[in-house]
Amino acid sequence: MARSESSGGRTCRASSGYQSAYPDPLKLKAGDEVKVEEKKSEWPGWLWCTDRNGNAGWIPGDYIERDGDTGTLRVDYDATELTVEAGDELEVIRERNGWAWCRKSDGEHGWLPLNVLEG
Repeated sequence: MARSESSGGRTCRASSGYQSAYPDPLKLKAGDEVKVEEKKSEWPGWLWCTDRNGNAGWIPGDYIERDGDTGTLRVDYDATELTVEAGDELEVIRERNGWAWCRKSDGEHGWLPLNVLEG
């Protein structure tokens, strides 16, 4: 599994626009249980998970303690994706498996694929 994480603080810009694909993202706490499904993805290291309310989304695999097709979150997790326009300034807080948890200048937080960031 590809793994990468770094503490952020670096400033960058969106090189292109990005539209969030998930209007109702998963928001889980450490200890929450999820159902884990094996789904193909262009992003290695992410697992497709469904919470007890039936909400589904991608979670970094190493954030989950797996037991077969179930898992328990090791950390709090928010799957919010940001919608940005080319040129938006962002602060990268951390990186994980090809994605970055970022903060926009208006204070909004969320995930963006690294391939839409420059700088």
